[in-house]
Amino acid sequence: MSPSVASSVLSSATPRPARACGVDFGTSNSTVGWWGADGVQLLPLEEGRSLLPSVVFFNFDEECTRVGQAALADYLAGYEGRLMRSLKSLLGSRLLDGQTEVHGRIVAFRDLLSRFIAQLRLRAETGAGRAFDTAVFGRPVRFVDDDEAADREAQDTLEQIARAAGFRELSFELEPIAAAYHHERTLTRETLVLVADIGGGTSDFSLLRLGPERATKDERISDVLGCAGVHIGGTDFDRQLSLAGVMPLFGLGARLRSGREMPSGVYFDLATWHTINRAYTRQTLMALKDLGPDIADARKHARLLRLIERRDGHRLALDVEAAKIALSQSNEYGLSLGRFEPDLVCTLSRGDFAAAGAQLVARIGDAVDELLRSAGVPSARVESIYLTGGGSSMPALRECIAARLPEAGIAVGDTFGSIGSGLAVAAARRYGYEPARS
Repeated sequence: MSPSVASSVLSSATPRPARACGVDFGTSNSTVGWWGADGVQLLPLEEGRSLLPSVVFFNFDEECTRVGQAALADYLAGYEGRLMRSLKSLLGSRLLDGQTEVHGRIVAFRDLLSRFIAQLRLRAETGAGRAFDTAVFGRPVRFVDDDEAADREAQDTLEQIARAAGFRELSFELEPIAAAYHHERTLTRETLVLVADIGGGTSDFSLLRLGPERATKDERISDVLGCAGVHIGGTDFDRQLSLAGVMPLFGLGARLRSGREMPSGVYFDLATWHTINRAYTRQTLMALKDLGPDIADARKHARLLRLIERRDGHRLALDVEAAKIALSQSNEYGLSLGRFEPDLVCTLSRGDFAAAGAQLVARIGDAVDELLRSAGVPSARVESIYLTGGGSSMPALRECIAARLPEAGIAVGDTFGSIGSGLAVAAARRYGYEPARS
């Protein structure tokens, strides 16, 4: 896939709307951008909001399916059902060919992804007041690390899913390059920019020459000096924070009376968004109850059983995500766990968070180093770092990237909207505009 976007010149004066939209199907949140008659816009997807959480909730009580914020609201309100989040993480994983039971029927995960993307398309069409059967989809630099065949298969799968959702014609653009096109519209001079897109599932980087004059070029491939990415994102930091700071209160790492360590599989399932539902199976619950005579810390074990019996893993994962976000702004956060045991609070510090995510930060830093090496660009030549994506607010990550580029200033983009907006630019360039009305 070429990172270029070949096409006609765009300007804010373009009088006609584009034929195609740009779809940012994200691990945590999704947006759809479009170049309309008034320029680039993110289309409303849920009650006037352009950001749609990538969440599906099968509400068993009301026998309906919710998506987005409405799905989270139903789950948090206590409706019986099945919550699915981080759907994009299924791409490139063995879980993609799995299935789940909903209302007594088997639903393949591929069909679940297609349903969600179909909702994105329908809601975008409502917001734009027109139909869309053509789109540019964003994709990470790497769906799968160190496996080109699996990476290609993941993109091919996403294309099949998108076509099943009603997109007749579609192509792809790397997400950090889409973010660069959005950022470029704010520049007043030519700049060598490192775009750092830290999303929910991946961390992606591109090194580009950007500027007002370059933005008018039809062919941009010579402006892209390199791209790199690693399959690490915000949800991986959630998992590490959960495992290091929260799950020990439920028995992770505890010793049994026999001297063995408590089996860890259930904790990893509970700490990983797209595997939480595996912890709710009858087999898992019975296996944990069978450990009863060997349990040394009955209080922690009781908390774990209560968590699984109530199917409260998704709520706990949301709490951990909130703690991660809070620790980007403050040095300490008290996570209330009173629903598992009266007055139970897990106190987390920014230092705890930094230690839990240290290896992840190091791997992301390695990706930046590799990009500079492969592009043959000394770090001192990079003039600007453009940060986007929900994970880009983490202090340790910002410090890691900034330390590698000592001469670069830092620009912070639209955390959740820059990729969708950039894909709208790419879609207009690639597929053109609606015919002029006579």
